Amino acid sequence: MASHKPTDLLAGLRQQCLARGAAGIKGLGRAFRIMDDDGNKSLDLLEFTKGLEDYGLVVSKEEAQQVFKLCDKDRSGTINFDEFLENLRPPMSSARITVINRAFKKLDRTGDGVVTVQDLCGVYNVSQHPKYKSGEWTEEQVFLTFLNSFDSPNDKDGKVTQEEFLNYYSGVSASIDTDEYFVTMMQNAWKL
Repeated sequence: MASHKPTDLLAGLRQQCLARGAAGIKGLGRAFRIMDDDGNKSLDLLEFTKGLEDYGLVVSKEEAQQVFKLCDKDRSGTINFDEFLENLRPPMSSARITVINRAFKKLDRTGDGVVTVQDLCGVYNVSQHPKYKSGEWTEEQVFLTFLNSFDSPNDKDGKVTQEEFLNYYSGVSASIDTDEYFVTMMQNAWKL
């Protein structure tokens, strides 16, 4: 990355993640969770640097240190990776966040913050998907592709958390210019 401002470095990491598709940020989160042996949801500088490297993000050790320092708000020597991932997400308007949360709430029938694969069946409307509309894919192909975007090949747990849902749509949101179009897409896809 050319710039050395921590905020610019964070933006560069965001772009590298988004280049991996809508689930790129979520994939980085999974890499961090795998490294979090004690389950405390935080990483020290060494773990953070290794996580970026293992995920294949191109960043020097100096740049990783600068981003780490930016995210280590309390100067404890560790960062909470949920907070880091929130900083990594592209900024979204309140209208986009609201419609994403409405869609998740519709899916989360038990209100426990987790949606199972079975909860998604019959709820996700594929009729507005471009490849379905063009006849290229069947409804089942669209649905399976959608579900696969939430789970990585190494962690197919059949559960979608609100964080995973928000991370997914954060990536989608980055490629849609207007709030109106994004909100309409969400309302059509989730029958909101």
